[in-house]
Amino acid sequence: MSYKKFVYLLVGWLSLGLGALGVVLPLLPTTPFVLLAAFCFSRSSERFHLWLLHHKLFGSMIRDWESAGVISLKAKLLATSSMIVMLTISLYFVSVPPLVLVSIILCMAAVLLFIWTRPSKVYYD
Repeated sequence: MSYKKFVYLLVGWLSLGLGALGVVLPLLPTTPFVLLAAFCFSRSSERFHLWLLHHKLFGSMIRDWESAGVISLKAKLLATSSMIVMLTISLYFVSVPPLVLVSIILCMAAVLLFIWTRPSKVYYD
């Protein structure tokens, strides 16, 4: 196995672990970590990529993204609410300079714009 494939495999497993934790930890996102794991496995191990595509919990999310760039409405709502809750909690406990606050809000807005401009369902012709 090449060094590059090994790194992809390692990042894939780390991402999948974080995604699995996100299933039980309410403020840790699942979707981006699982999608990153699928990407890394597609570059390093066909066996693990196929396993993930057919996984009971994560498979449909990955297949929808890979086939049509779909992010489910549930994932969008969860991501949005998590970001708002985390921003609110952070601002309550930590004082940040106005420029930092604006930067954080602009980054979050860009991510939310990306998420909400993706389709929510796979449409078959």
